[in-house]
Amino acid sequence: MLNRRNFFKTTGALALGSLLLPGCAGSAVSQDSSQAEGGRKNSTTAGKKLAVGLQLYTVRELMDQDVRGTLQKIATIGYKNLESAAGKSGHYYGMKPREFAAMAEDMGMKLRSSHVLPGNQLPQEAPLPPEFLTLNNGLQQLVDMAAESGQDYLTCAFMFPSERKSIDQYKRAIELFNRAGEACKKAGLKFAYHNHDFEFETLEGQHPYDLILAETDKDLVGMELDLYWATKSGNDPVALFEQHPGRFPMWHVKDMDNTDKKFFTEVGNGTIDFKRIFDKADVAGMKYYFVEQDQTPGNPLISITTSYNNLVKVLS
Repeated sequence: MLNRRNFFKTTGALALGSLLLPGCAGSAVSQDSSQAEGGRKNSTTAGKKLAVGLQLYTVRELMDQDVRGTLQKIATIGYKNLESAAGKSGHYYGMKPREFAAMAEDMGMKLRSSHVLPGNQLPQEAPLPPEFLTLNNGLQQLVDMAAESGQDYLTCAFMFPSERKSIDQYKRAIELFNRAGEACKKAGLKFAYHNHDFEFETLEGQHPYDLILAETDKDLVGMELDLYWATKSGNDPVALFEQHPGRFPMWHVKDMDNTDKKFFTEVGNGTIDFKRIFDKADVAGMKYYFVEQDQTPGNPLISITTSYNNLVKVLS
């Protein structure tokens, strides 16, 4: 499977946000899922109390194949909150927003956020079809769909390299985020920005993430802090919370393995001290958190079951 840096380049317009890696699509599904089934039974009660969320990017291939069946398996594990990513069939996996949200709700889950793109990238970076909605090409439609679904947040998922070569580009993106935040506010929603690690790199003597925090309206734009990418960049999530209290209403809970590569791994199997971070949830202003694993070694259902069970233990 791919990380977000390469998925559009590798898969082209057909994959959209489903992010399939050629040659690996079958491996995630064909592997026996009995391990995932076995891990679900003991964790559902705790999951209700913890309201653990899942970013559906983690199970993107399965969602493209069977939306209802995949959601049911996610619900059985114990997940209660969802964040969507566009699939092969577009936003909300080809369904009407209210229909997708209602399907999840019938299974005991709530759609809380959806990921979208700015839309200023070069064609070769992401050959999106003209009808694919982005913040620059369909902001109000995205807001309207999010409002229709009943979700709380509309979230910018990623900026392509061509969109972030200079501080001036970041400033234009910040203007876009503020406009998106205003449009969301009028619709009864909130807007957020999801980071990777490039925002923490020095560019023209500045750290773009500091600029985003400083120049976005805190009443219009929240931050969805990806704990893995923040940590991998050398930053302490707790320090960020303390420096900018209340600015981080959503988190991506993603672990880092104990290798030189510092690769993705199941929550609780890596090196990030999640208990220490969750102890500062009130300082951060956290409302929702979503397990995410950009790449899994096999069936993603097994990985998200492991992450769920480990996270419940950490937070119990």
